[in-house]
Amino acid sequence: EEEEEEEDEVDEGNDGAEQAAKKKKKKKKAKAKAGADAPADPSDAAALAGALVADGEKKEGEEGGDGLSSQEQLLQILRRSRICEESRRHVERPGPHPFWDTQPVPSMGSEYAQDCGPIDEIKTPEEVRDEPYTLPGPFEWCTCNIDNDDEANEIYTLLSENYVEDDDSMFRFDYSVPFLRWALKPPGFLRHWHLGVRVKSNMKLVGFITGIPASIQVHEPTVKMVEINFLCVHKKLRSKRLAPVLIKEITRRVNKENIWQAVYTAGVVLPRPVSECRYYHRSLNPKKLIEVGFSHLGPRMTM
Repeated sequence: EEEEEEEDEVDEGNDGAEQAAKKKKKKKKAKAKAGADAPADPSDAAALAGALVADGEKKEGEEGGDGLSSQEQLLQILRRSRICEESRRHVERPGPHPFWDTQPVPSMGSEYAQDCGPIDEIKTPEEVRDEPYTLPGPFEWCTCNIDNDDEANEIYTLLSENYVEDDDSMFRFDYSVPFLRWALKPPGFLRHWHLGVRVKSNMKLVGFITGIPASIQVHEPTVKMVEINFLCVHKKLRSKRLAPVLIKEITRRVNKENIWQAVYTAGVVLPRPVSECRYYHRSLNPKKLIEVGFSHLGPRMTM
């Protein structure tokens, strides 16, 4: 229909042709401007996208049009924004893992015939080795006494300097000694599940891992498990492969107590998640957090 109208205008004279050409140019300019003005921030893009959809529906009702122009603009905005990229981030699966692929845990993408039950064959504590796993030469095992002030301060120092941090190594958790005592001494805790690694020459604490008892419901039955936490190795010793040995040794100690399942949390995807949660922080001093770079003000936000 548009082509027929343009031909009629050309037949009527040069003035009509010039007017049609101007209309085409205006349409192209409007589309180009819509693409250039697309916001980079996903929240802005989502808000503008919602406005465009509402506007398109309104025009469709008033004029009987198909709203194609608004849909094209919406697609351009979504392509320019990071909304699609953010949604793909949670779908990505990790590749082969040199340690966890050798452990009795479900592999990524695997399927099992049974609904639930032990992955590994059922054993008894008598079948578990009595000797601790061997550490590299300069190191030795120790059981950390969280009730001893000196040892508690050693644990605090190790965690505050080497535990979970951001990608830029600017922020780390600062767990106080009273908090650590509360977290590591629930009812029924076992002291030899507070496992450490020391340097033989100076007895410096350079590795740490803990387990606390937990009763977790798996479908119908409640299973006695252990919750693994505070796995930490000194930054300068990350190449010594101490973490896998720490995990194996805490597993051995737990198995000796006739407990065969464990749970843990991680900020990365490891084989194999059984649940996922999102937690939020409440900012107690927003101004300070923004000054140090932990938080930031979004578009059109003020203190």
